[in-house]
Amino acid sequence: MKFLPVFVQTLMRRPHRALGALFWYATGRRVRARNRLRMVAAQLPHAYQMWIDTIERRHEAVADAKTAAERWLRRPTFTIVISVSTADEHAAVLASLRSVQAQCLPDWAAIIVLAEGDRRSFPTSDARISVAEARAQDAAQALDMAIALARNDYIVPLAPGALLSPIALYRYAEAILAGDKPAILFGDHDEIEHRRRKRPWFKPQWNAEMFLAQDYVSPACAVHTADARAAGPIASDLADAALFALLLRVSGAASARIVHVPFVQVHLAQVLPDNQAARVRAAARHLVDARAIVSAGPHRSVRVQWPLPDPAPLVSIIVPTRDKEKLLRACVSGVLSGTRYRNFELLVVDNGSVEPDSLRYLDTIQEHPQVRVIPYDLPYNYSAINNFAVAQAQGDYLCLLNNDTEVLDEDWLTELMRQAVRPHVGAVGAKLLYDDGSIQHAGVIVGMGEAAGHAHRFLRQDDPGYFRQAHVPQYASAVTAACLVVARDKFLAVGGLDEERLQIAFNDVDLCLKLDREGWRNVYAPAAVMIHHESKSRGKDHSPAHIDRYMRELGVLQQRWGTKTHADPSHHPNLERSSETFVIRL
Repeated sequence: MKFLPVFVQTLMRRPHRALGALFWYATGRRVRARNRLRMVAAQLPHAYQMWIDTIERRHEAVADAKTAAERWLRRPTFTIVISVSTADEHAAVLASLRSVQAQCLPDWAAIIVLAEGDRRSFPTSDARISVAEARAQDAAQALDMAIALARNDYIVPLAPGALLSPIALYRYAEAILAGDKPAILFGDHDEIEHRRRKRPWFKPQWNAEMFLAQDYVSPACAVHTADARAAGPIASDLADAALFALLLRVSGAASARIVHVPFVQVHLAQVLPDNQAARVRAAARHLVDARAIVSAGPHRSVRVQWPLPDPAPLVSIIVPTRDKEKLLRACVSGVLSGTRYRNFELLVVDNGSVEPDSLRYLDTIQEHPQVRVIPYDLPYNYSAINNFAVAQAQGDYLCLLNNDTEVLDEDWLTELMRQAVRPHVGAVGAKLLYDDGSIQHAGVIVGMGEAAGHAHRFLRQDDPGYFRQAHVPQYASAVTAACLVVARDKFLAVGGLDEERLQIAFNDVDLCLKLDREGWRNVYAPAAVMIHHESKSRGKDHSPAHIDRYMRELGVLQQRWGTKTHADPSHHPNLERSSETFVIRL
């Protein structure tokens, strides 16, 4: 970030904070100054325009792209496909075509597919633009026709009125030439209104679990033509989600490579219609062999419930505790009486409780047939306590659960287990809420704050937030052990929690990264919801009593996993690394 241009724009709206940043800059503490100014500027209404002016600098990028493309020995070719369904889209199509003609890469053709009965013409002197002779009954048939007519390497579907960035095809070509032939490329997109760009979606890298739930790929993508043809025709009842259905098929191939191009590739001129019902049908058809239950989910998402084995496997729920009888009572009562998944044992690991109320309660719950109280009389070490309990657990699956959690929904364990039983899945984490109902945990972003942070922290549960990402299941680098399920054999295969060097903090992140390194994908499962009274039982890591230990463990995480510079696939480089709320990085 260039300090002075951002300072000038911030000064007009947030003068006190801007001047505070200037003080740090003038006194030589420029990293702190930039961080302060960046966070203030990111909250301003015109933050995106500031980003366009100071970070994107598209005019410079276009000139660089033209120079670079001239040196390429070969260039991938593209067919832009525009399907027109109504007469009032004529002007929108012409605007889209102008953006295609403005591409700095000339190796393209454009095919316009008109709806049945539409006899309009699109006069143009550009021989690269053609109108399909046949007319399409619906969007599914239109896409199939365009795929059959395409003669170039890749197909780029474009909604009427959507504008390609002038270097969009160059960015796709650059990514194609950088590696093995991708089946799908997708970029970021924003919206354009009255010639002003707004609402940028800086997207995560390819995430198959997230894509099932919400289509974040279709608005700005390119599909390899041969792979699109191999996917076969699209059923007419999926017409409202024709491209989503095609992408599901293409991405489902075992050899398919899907590449994220981390640039704003497309500007949408209109809000895309809600096609949730068609996406539900497409996902259900795609997953028919998996026996998954597919239905409409929250915030216009698609909900996929993966099947459970019959009989359901035994889960060992491990709850470390010391005193805090009221917290423990709320946790245990919810587990015993508010959990629909019944095949579990509850191991309460008592780390030296001394309060009479706590001791009486521990004696009482031992009478329940599903509960065992296990004494652990050594000094507090979260990793060691859980590893100790795992050695005595009987379940094939483990649920690590804090004693300061409360069950909100009786399906919490069912939803976690639906993911955990999948062979390629490692750890599965729940959506955790603060007492006021705002989000405490929606997956962990590794590298955030040069360590690890909770995605979407403080977002209201009913707020869609940053493009609904807090509310859809997705692969995650890590999830918190405040509520985490993992297969016992996978937990043991990676050595469990690190009780030597990560006794209290970051042991869950370390566990998840070890699982990921072995090829098991960690999953954030938002349908499993609990309250988490964060750190009420042991206090805050940053308190004076804990800070030295915390800093040591932070150093271990940073050295072991390179979190100072790590780029999490769920977090775009254009988003602020020091913020858990997904704001633009300036």
